[in-house]
Amino acid sequence: MGGAGALLRPAAWVSSRSPARWFPRTPAKPVVALKTPIKVELVAGKTYRWCVCGRSKKQPFCDGSHFFQRTGLSPLKFKAQETRVVVLCTCKATQKPPYCDGTHRSERVQKAEVGAPL
Repeated sequence: MGGAGALLRPAAWVSSRSPARWFPRTPAKPVVALKTPIKVELVAGKTYRWCVCGRSKKQPFCDGSHFFQRTGLSPLKFKAQETRVVVLCTCKATQKPPYCDGTHRSERVQKAEVGAPL
């Protein structure tokens, strides 16, 4: 087996500690958080984490919901280059994340339920 002094662990303990339990192989699809973007003032030099999964209660920013709900998704980390007001996406369908590109106006997004994937 493992030799003298080898640490034996029950199979249930080993499997419950598996990274696959916490990080699924196939990430969940982002869900529509809101159907309108949010204007925010970004401060130059500050790092932000934009919610990618759509499950955060602090839209448009991440609150860690992706981890606790085991989505397999991670927030988009970015640093503001200058202090300015921007419009950040909350439908999670933008082609220019984290910024709104108007995709929320599409029929596909407008017909979707808030909290549902596109």
